Amino acid sequence: MTVRLYLWNLIDSQTTLAELREQLPELEPPSAWISNEAVERFGLVLFGDPPEGLGRVEQLIGRPADVGEEFDIE
Repeated sequence: MTVRLYLWNLIDSQTTLAELREQLPELEPPSAWISNEAVERFGLVLFGDPPEGLGRVEQLIGRPADVGEEFDIE
């Protein structure tokens, strides 16, 4: 199984964390949206294929993830 990690720095993005939260697509557990308001970081820990709504999230932020990596689960 593969886990994917996507991270965005929202400091210079086109949206806020609050605006993103209102429009996030649902994820199948154990996948989860993650955030750190103190440093304005937002992300996704994804088990399986990316959700259809990921493109919309990138559009709201104004760019693809700053970090996008795949890991094999040991």
